[in-house]
Amino acid sequence: MLKKLALATAVSTTLLLTGCATGPSPVGVGLITDVKGPITATGETGSKTGTSCANTIIGLINKGDASIEAAKAAGGITVVASADYHTKGFYPFVGETCVTVTGK
Repeated sequence: MLKKLALATAVSTTLLLTGCATGPSPVGVGLITDVKGPITATGETGSKTGTSCANTIIGLINKGDASIEAAKAAGGITVVASADYHTKGFYPFVGETCVTVTGK
């Protein structure tokens, strides 16, 4: 009986923590994550910058708009030069992914 309880607890814990408070990362998600990576780049240039973010708390409360379109709007950008993301968090409790767009 004790073995079944331990197994059920381990499986439940694994299922509850899988996918909680994660975001894109070129190296995977660790206990503490603070990584940046590329989304796209074009041959364009530009001096404007716009950022958009989305947050999560334990995978239960998720809010924000980390889209390229939201970042473009925040920076007043119509032509995209590059788009990058920055993911940071403390797994599985909190996480944030931001998209930064440059352009004109």
